[in-house]
Amino acid sequence: MSFLELAKRRYATKKYDPTKKISAKQINELKEIIRLSPSSINSQPWQFTFVTDDIVKKELASQSYMNEPSVNDVGLLVVFSVMEDIKYFEKHNISILPEGWITGFYEPMIKSNGDAATKTWMEHQVYLSLGYFLSACISLGLDATPMEGINREAYQRILAQDGFAPLFAVTVGYADLSDWMHPTVFPKSRFELDQVIRSI
Repeated sequence: MSFLELAKRRYATKKYDPTKKISAKQINELKEIIRLSPSSINSQPWQFTFVTDDIVKKELASQSYMNEPSVNDVGLLVVFSVMEDIKYFEKHNISILPEGWITGFYEPMIKSNGDAATKTWMEHQVYLSLGYFLSACISLGLDATPMEGINREAYQRILAQDGFAPLFAVTVGYADLSDWMHPTVFPKSRFELDQVIRSI
């Protein structure tokens, strides 16, 4: 199936089929794919937590607001987190990059704008990986939903994360065909091509 056809099929699933579980092979493939995500100057300021343990998943579900049922029904929840400590990030991630990338881009274009701007840029890299991951899911025949509606502090506490702060999570599984948002029930809606694409 072409990527265009997959893009037409993919949607933010609201109701999952709890009887259909993602396989270990699919999970391992998703891990390898997300590891290869692109980021500006290959900065990789992230951590991806794959949660399959039902007890932990239930705890996280209780901190996922309107997404609680979805988290409980899927076999996999992936939490996307960003590095918290800029100095550690620079020592661990930036220092190993080619010198030109550091002095020609990171230092004058990012670091010079201050810590707040640097952290925002780091978060943007994590969001870049989200699009990559959602595309990977649909290519494997899996349904997925990105969720910013989570209690980030609670997620961090439950996952006992050190040095990383959760930004959002993604449920991964198989859609229930009775889902009110399923494309067969609620057709996918996007603005027309000429409203969002400008050709020069």
